[in-house]
Amino acid sequence: MSSSDLPGYEPRRGKVRDVYDLGEHVLLVASDRISAFDWVLPTAIPDKGRVLTQLSRFWFGRLGVAAPVGHHLVTCDVEAMRLPEGANLERLAGRSMLCRKTSVVPFECVARGYLSGSGWNEYRSGGAVCGVALPAGLVESDRLPEPIFTPATKAELGEHDENVSYDRMQRDLGEGLARQLRDATLAIYSAGAEHAATCGLLIADTKFEFGQTPDGELLLIDELLTPDSSRFWPADRYQPGGAQPSFDKQFVRDWLLQSDWDRESPPPMLPDDIVQRTRAKYVEAYERLTGETFAW
Repeated sequence: MSSSDLPGYEPRRGKVRDVYDLGEHVLLVASDRISAFDWVLPTAIPDKGRVLTQLSRFWFGRLGVAAPVGHHLVTCDVEAMRLPEGANLERLAGRSMLCRKTSVVPFECVARGYLSGSGWNEYRSGGAVCGVALPAGLVESDRLPEPIFTPATKAELGEHDENVSYDRMQRDLGEGLARQLRDATLAIYSAGAEHAATCGLLIADTKFEFGQTPDGELLLIDELLTPDSSRFWPADRYQPGGAQPSFDKQFVRDWLLQSDWDRESPPPMLPDDIVQRTRAKYVEAYERLTGETFAW
């Protein structure tokens, strides 16, 4: 499903999710859209939205008690959401989350346990990531001495997130909130990485979003530890010194980099085999992490 609809409501469409303001709550519907290099690609990945939603549901439930902050998820059961008459519950099932409404904190909260992606690029140019100095001599995909917190500004659709220092975040948000975000991010990442390790997966890095309720309560929002927001690597194939095989959309990024696309014009359609192999990677990540069969 590339887009959703809800009778009487106009959604705000992000790269992947359609967000409906229902008054007291918001409805997040995960489409099968996939983005890369700040573009939404013209080819959808079947069932991707359901994998993201069901994996987030799993993590919210598993980490909810142990996490240092609460989360926004109310229910994933469309029958319990009291949606408007005429809503197509069959299309929405499995990919929808009814959530508490918050004001979104304007920073992506990124935790890195390994040196990859934009973090690796930053390290090569200056020996640090987002102002965090790292030991000399590290190679691509190296495990870091300890996980680090590297925030980024939240970009509008079609624009690029910008890695920033913790000091910049602290100036913008205040010392108390910045510290709470940093501590929560590292705690949730560590708990997620501990579980993933029992499933034979490494979580190289991940990003979280947080929001505040009208009374100031900080909540974990959006999605949680999915192949869209995290790099998952098979532990038995881990070998620092280069890029790693992964269970996330890096597979699509790599195909685009090897194509003749110039990244300035609209992206090309994905070949059928890339679509099916990407879907398989998302499903495998879900099944390995949850221990459940993906049955949608």
